[in-house]
Amino acid sequence: MPRRYVMCPPRHFAVDYAINPWMDPNAPVDPALALRQWGELRDTYRRLGHLVDEVEPQPGLPDMVFAANSGTVVDGRVLGSRFATRERAAEAEHFRRWFVENGFRDVTMPREVNEAEGDFAWTGRVLLAGTGFRTDPRAHAEAQEVLGVPVVSLKLLDPRYYHLDTALFVLSEATDDRAAHVAYYPEAFSPGSRRALERLFPDAVLADAADASCLGLNAVSDGRNVVLPVEAGALAEKVAAHGYEPVFVDISELRKAGGGPKCCTMEIRK
Repeated sequence: MPRRYVMCPPRHFAVDYAINPWMDPNAPVDPALALRQWGELRDTYRRLGHLVDEVEPQPGLPDMVFAANSGTVVDGRVLGSRFATRERAAEAEHFRRWFVENGFRDVTMPREVNEAEGDFAWTGRVLLAGTGFRTDPRAHAEAQEVLGVPVVSLKLLDPRYYHLDTALFVLSEATDDRAAHVAYYPEAFSPGSRRALERLFPDAVLADAADASCLGLNAVSDGRNVVLPVEAGALAEKVAAHGYEPVFVDISELRKAGGGPKCCTMEIRK
């Protein structure tokens, strides 16, 4: 099915600070290359038949390109974000304004820290909610109240996989006659969360350390096409074996800030 995505061009992209293990302010960054890679990702979505809206980037907010962290939308209801780090805090208001200016009427800004689709993954029936590094576990209950959907909490253990979307993605959402299908990296999760995932998704695609280390799980699936980093060849073979079509993109420059295809992509679900 055609999807609607929200993205933000990295016209002010830089790595000026370190708020996750992927970021090194002393390493060289090529902003022009980051912008080209982002443009190729956007154009890939459009070639696949999806609608992409763009939010205007703001000076002084180099991570605003990672639009997934600024809103969660289910059935037209919007839960905004509240960032854990001061460096990104101002992004939330710019995205709130975008929602209001684009006709969204049911917009709630959270009281608790939540980094939106960075830590929230909609499966069609339940919202998987990560915690451990960014999103406050109290935000999971807030998301349930605001969005009106059941929430399953999952604890992350490895600081390299500081958001849920670096360790898990939804391959296909649940329908009336089909369960949701996900891919994830088991070692990123606490033992209890791992057992919960095994119960919920017994046929999940399990990624290995190499898949995870290139942010291969920071992928976007429309239920058929799976857009993922070009380095994630082993993961691509696994999802292809389940009938999906891997679509490779190069996000090497954006990965220097700890992001990949999903980080750049917020989904609008109405």
